[in-house]
Amino acid sequence: MGRPFADALRARPLLFEPVPPGARAPPARVETQSAATVELLRSVGRVDAVNVPELVDENHDGRPYYRSGDVRGFARRVAEAAGCEAVVNKVVAHLPNTEAMRTWTEETVARGVRAVVLVGGSSRYIPYPGPPVFEANRLCREAIEAAGGAVGNIAIPQRTGEAHRMLAKTRAGARFFTTQIAFDPTTSARLVREYDALCRQSGVAPATVLVSVAPLADEADAEFVRWLGADLPEATERAILNGEDGGAAGRSVAGALALWREVVRTSREAFVEVPLGVNVEQLSQRHLASAAEMLRAFATAIDGEN
Repeated sequence: MGRPFADALRARPLLFEPVPPGARAPPARVETQSAATVELLRSVGRVDAVNVPELVDENHDGRPYYRSGDVRGFARRVAEAAGCEAVVNKVVAHLPNTEAMRTWTEETVARGVRAVVLVGGSSRYIPYPGPPVFEANRLCREAIEAAGGAVGNIAIPQRTGEAHRMLAKTRAGARFFTTQIAFDPTTSARLVREYDALCRQSGVAPATVLVSVAPLADEADAEFVRWLGADLPEATERAILNGEDGGAAGRSVAGALALWREVVRTSREAFVEVPLGVNVEQLSQRHLASAAEMLRAFATAIDGEN
């Protein structure tokens, strides 16, 4: 097992976010998918945690349809075999009540997962039954930290007032944030600086911000990340998909590395104290090879940017 996740958060953490098995995937497919992810993580070595998302769609009433299966079991299995930490995402908005939040947390720790990313609902206009993210942080913080783990949330760089939301979530127990997939270094760097300033003004120790990146292979990928809510400038999309230097995956890697270096550079020049890291996402099952290329590139580059 590598360094504890709570320690890694202060030392350039690198996370890999694979696509979890589907809710109806047969055991053989789950085993094949787990083995492929483990093989990748072992070959890279530098990865601190496998960050497994919960895939859930909502109907017009906000009721959930779960597309992923047992994310906690998948995360634990992969992490143990690969020698890294397990992180699981949970959409807390769909829990029936606050007691269910406590129960889920206790079960998660009991299953050997001690780092979580708590996520809200997709619409602010729907009265979800589950607790808001701020309250969910408070409800599960004690149990998670007692196990040596950490609570995380999502950050959306382009959303107005996001730095203030991050400060409130930090006060409620967030130790790290993973951003939406980033393509614009200016927006990501600005959010980090604004969050840093608010933490300084409030006397609050900042949480770690992990910049999320993912490779694009075609126009379907571009449409998908926009559907996810990512801010993908058209010029960036054209440069990745229609460039002349190598393939789209390679151009995605180069663009992501350039974005990361720009965020680090501007943060250093502004004397930002927010710890930074990277979360490499796999967009779909067919993207494991391109995601692996990006993960290996960051494993080599992440410690070299001061």
